[in-house]
Amino acid sequence: LCAMGIFTWLFGSKLYSEPRPVLSKWFPEFESKLPDQSGKVIVVTGCTTGTGHICALTCAKKGAHVVMLNRKSSRAEDAERRIKEVAPQATVETIECDLTSLASVRAAAATLCDKFGTVGIDVLCCNAGVMALADVATVDGYDIQMQTNHLAHFALAKETFTLLEVAAKKRGEARIVNHSSGARHMAKTLEAKYLGPNGGNLGGDSKSMLFGGSRWVRYGQTKLANSVWTQALHARLEASGSAVKAVCAAPGLASTNLQVTTALDGGMSQTWIMRWAQSAEDGTMPLLQCCLGEAVSAQFFEPSGRMAMWGPPSAVPELTAKETDAATTNMIWEMSESFCGEWKL
Repeated sequence: LCAMGIFTWLFGSKLYSEPRPVLSKWFPEFESKLPDQSGKVIVVTGCTTGTGHICALTCAKKGAHVVMLNRKSSRAEDAERRIKEVAPQATVETIECDLTSLASVRAAAATLCDKFGTVGIDVLCCNAGVMALADVATVDGYDIQMQTNHLAHFALAKETFTLLEVAAKKRGEARIVNHSSGARHMAKTLEAKYLGPNGGNLGGDSKSMLFGGSRWVRYGQTKLANSVWTQALHARLEASGSAVKAVCAAPGLASTNLQVTTALDGGMSQTWIMRWAQSAEDGTMPLLQCCLGEAVSAQFFEPSGRMAMWGPPSAVPELTAKETDAATTNMIWEMSESFCGEWKL
């Protein structure tokens, strides 16, 4: 009976169908110290729930004009409504954007250019992500995880970069913010095959209790890609003398719908780990530090606690060689251009 009780406490008796409720420890104080964002335009992808929603909400509360890029759905409509209720003084709008379709990304970017061509965009927060999904291809032929988590964001940044330059010229700086995770350490090195049009042919759908198997290999590749691309982008921005910054964040272990989606897709049997998760708000602090706080281009912020899983955000003192290696940063740029076209800064 004792063993059964421990098993039930760890693994639960039902499917992980909603985020585990967790009280925030650090977020209220952190949020209070974030600067006012009046007069700025902040674009956030994947913000119906989780870290993206909290990021968008916080930016709105700080006075920014917030643009939410989400797939068309009742969830997207509800997310916009909830932010407007909490921050009625802010301007909040939604532009339809499905990251699994390059055509949709380009359409969203065109809308942004039409709306903000003279004002600019101060922050492009590339937050949206999926985790450990099945080995399936998007309509463009790429792995659904890599396209959602990296390639589509590369395309979005490429198509809206002139808007970031406008904001940087008008207000001193602009930022492209990428959202990685501790899963970047799962990969020994970034492999080109995961960035190519090989969706559905990247190892199948195996998984294990300890975050192993092909689903998690692909996920780890995408999260490493987020960090590598940040370094590749920074190098090119610096070389061109641009005032646009490239920064990256990791949330640590946070209780959000990311795990729910993975569990429902059959990719996560490790929901026991969520008993040690921090709140979604606390997990959003590194992302908000990148978007709104003091940050230098190329910095990577993650939780300061043990194993970078909990705690207030801090800058990583030194990234690994696999994140900064010139051959790898050049490779990800070339492979990403193969997805959406040449991008010269």
